Amino acid sequence: MSDSTGSVRVPFPDVLDPLTGVRFFLALGVVLFHFQLYWTLPPESAGLLNRARLGVDVFFILSGFILTHVYLQGDKAPSYGRFLAARFARIYPAHLFILLAMLGLVLVAPVFGIGLEPGRFNPIHFVETLLLIQAWYPRETTVLWNGPSWSLSAEWFAYLAFPVYAWLGLLLRSRPWVLIGVAVVLFSALDAFFVTTFGKGLPRAEDFGILRIVPEFLLGIGLYFLGLRWSPSARVAIVAAVGTTVVLLVFMQVGVDDRVIVAAAGPFILSLALLSKAGVPTFLSHPVALFAGEASFALYLVHIPILMVWRNAAQAFTGWPGNYRMGVIELVALLVLTLSAAAAIHVFVERPGRGWLRRRMGPQHVDPAEARRTVRSDQGEPL
Repeated sequence: MSDSTGSVRVPFPDVLDPLTGVRFFLALGVVLFHFQLYWTLPPESAGLLNRARLGVDVFFILSGFILTHVYLQGDKAPSYGRFLAARFARIYPAHLFILLAMLGLVLVAPVFGIGLEPGRFNPIHFVETLLLIQAWYPRETTVLWNGPSWSLSAEWFAYLAFPVYAWLGLLLRSRPWVLIGVAVVLFSALDAFFVTTFGKGLPRAEDFGILRIVPEFLLGIGLYFLGLRWSPSARVAIVAAVGTTVVLLVFMQVGVDDRVIVAAAGPFILSLALLSKAGVPTFLSHPVALFAGEASFALYLVHIPILMVWRNAAQAFTGWPGNYRMGVIELVALLVLTLSAAAAIHVFVERPGRGWLRRRMGPQHVDPAEARRTVRSDQGEPL
């Protein structure tokens, strides 16, 4: 991989297909991580799935990378109001739909004799989840109206703080290693705080998830500006992408420290982006992979509600105990249902909801630069 001299920058192409396609595999890993907590397959079959939950951290890095690609191409940050409107339109339709569906399920559960965990679904936590603030401060337990939405709360925090990220990124874009160094120092400091205060490492932070995204989002920004300096050949790009992918998967499989896996995620994201710059076609650019990547947001948000309904229904209609283990046939059926529901939510809720909100919240006349941003504003994030 050849490094350009000085501050010469070689732009990435507008569309970074590998970063869209890989989203599906990251989200699927999180889904299978939760499924494997309830299946009867032998322990060794789980393998790297025990660390697939760290796909959330990969997405946080990816968000910083993609939003830099979309919004920080010029010499100044975008309009804050337009930025927030676009991000709100991106994340809220699917989130609201699934949250309201959960509310409906909670209200009708007693009718079918399904008992709910006392205090799990309460009005205060519902409002916090609705406003996406449930991961903004420490609590004894994660808000469970829809567990995965904690990371969406962290994403929303990063969006609100984007002017600070943009200021720092544009200030240091000619010195990307400094940005990366700041991110590493910040991660280390927050990790030390979290270990001292809560007794676990930062990649375990969900109830206080904003601490997790703050340095990882910044790392994504630094990696993007670093990538602008590199113009790899197709061969080098392929070797880098394969190498970083293997390293990341091996680290997850053998169970190295979570923080090492998070560190390995950075080169993995950058190497996939460099595949686009080198013009290397991969299966991640196939239309099916791109659709799956676009629908990964819905997949991530809906899989826990479906898992909860499935298991409660199985217990109610079969009399099985609450801790029963799922076999292969049941797992396959559950996965097919979950993937189908995610695709339907993406097509019939997420896409039209996003378009409707953008038409209502966006300006009537958009300059060419803003229009160009819109084209690529949904690539690669959020989880």
